[in-house]
Amino acid sequence: MERRFDGYLKQWNTERGFGFIAADVGGQELFVHISAFVRDGQLPMAGERLSFEIDLDRNGKKCAVRVRRPDARPTVGADAARRSVPRLHKTTEPTGLFGKLISLALVAALAWYGYSHYAARAAKYDSAWPAPPVLPALVPSAKLLLPADFKCDGRSQCSQMTSCREATLFLQNCPGMTMDGNGDGVPCEQQWCN
Repeated sequence: MERRFDGYLKQWNTERGFGFIAADVGGQELFVHISAFVRDGQLPMAGERLSFEIDLDRNGKKCAVRVRRPDARPTVGADAARRSVPRLHKTTEPTGLFGKLISLALVAALAWYGYSHYAARAAKYDSAWPAPPVLPALVPSAKLLLPADFKCDGRSQCSQMTSCREATLFLQNCPGMTMDGNGDGVPCEQQWCN
């Protein structure tokens, strides 16, 4: 069992949370940290009477630990300490089936609201673009009409083409094309004509 000493709080720095206790016996001043006090919701005040034990800190110096206020009324357990600390705000949670139904309704309303705005924007986006034309290139037997300025200029691979129509024109009208790997008459199926 540790030996307890009596004294008073000679000096206290509230901002930094530490101070010094002057012991009644010997007048020695001991360092004390806020963590050494019982958590009862009261801040230490210079001049108040205290009871404490002495221990060594990590540097080997004596300090006050397990500090009590002899004049304070005793508290029972952690519940008393929590009751004495004022609460800044009270938190309430919906309880029971009614509260859960309200929460579920709010989540469903938010989901519906978000989806309706998403669908409206998607429809607006889709209507801004014209529907893609059905290209004859998807039908191997159909021949595309040659534009007046068309000529075979040496391009023979899909990576050199800019559209499915252009690749189909080159495949149907230029010799030595390597754009129809499976021989079905549809060129560049992975890049352009899918």
